[in-house]
Amino acid sequence: MQPIILIPARRAATRLPDKPLAMIGDQPMIVHVWQRAMEAEVGPVVVACDDPEIAWVIERSGGIAVMTNKDHASGSDRIFEALNIADPKKQHDIIINLQGDLPTCEAHLPEQLLIPFDNPEVDIATLATEITDPAEVMRESVVKPVIAFDTERQGRALYFSRCAVPHGSGPYYHHIGIYGYRRSALERFIALPPGVLEQREKLEQLRALEAGMRIDIRLVDAMPLGVDTQEDLDKARELLCP
Repeated sequence: MQPIILIPARRAATRLPDKPLAMIGDQPMIVHVWQRAMEAEVGPVVVACDDPEIAWVIERSGGIAVMTNKDHASGSDRIFEALNIADPKKQHDIIINLQGDLPTCEAHLPEQLLIPFDNPEVDIATLATEITDPAEVMRESVVKPVIAFDTERQGRALYFSRCAVPHGSGPYYHHIGIYGYRRSALERFIALPPGVLEQREKLEQLRALEAGMRIDIRLVDAMPLGVDTQEDLDKARELLCP
């Protein structure tokens, strides 16, 4: 495998404007995410941004950033453009999409995404962790995957929902929005039109499942904090800069 980590970073955000540049300690949030990706040591790291100031703070820190179109509908579209800019010779065959709002992401998570690709039938890999707070099960903001396990820690994704699925007693899982793609799978995914289930659930990964693509999920022990609100940002500051 020849992986590359791409971090989409969009400056405009409805709930938390200028989110990538929000300061956590003495560094912008996007720099914290870039540092975690570098610590993973699975391949080169490129920030796919839509604003020169984001590019500047990454380059000032010693990283690589590429400018992408401001009008992309999703992070997947943004990283695909960035991939073709950063790797025009197509040397990298596994693309890791690490969200730019996960400053507490542990460095081992990108490596966990590579494990499912030992199976040549896997198109896309992602992560989940078991839900321990019962209140999260009914929370629409918590995406729950339905997993057909092949091993204790890994299985095929059958569905993703904002509802409490599957029905009945047993564990529920919290999806972690970090993805790995085979390059050919990302190219195919980007070309697909939005699916019916994707539009109903507002979950992009359902487009891949509707098209018959295989997504495998690997379980990890902890949920990284995603920063979407000021409250999340305050919590990230407490965790990273106590």
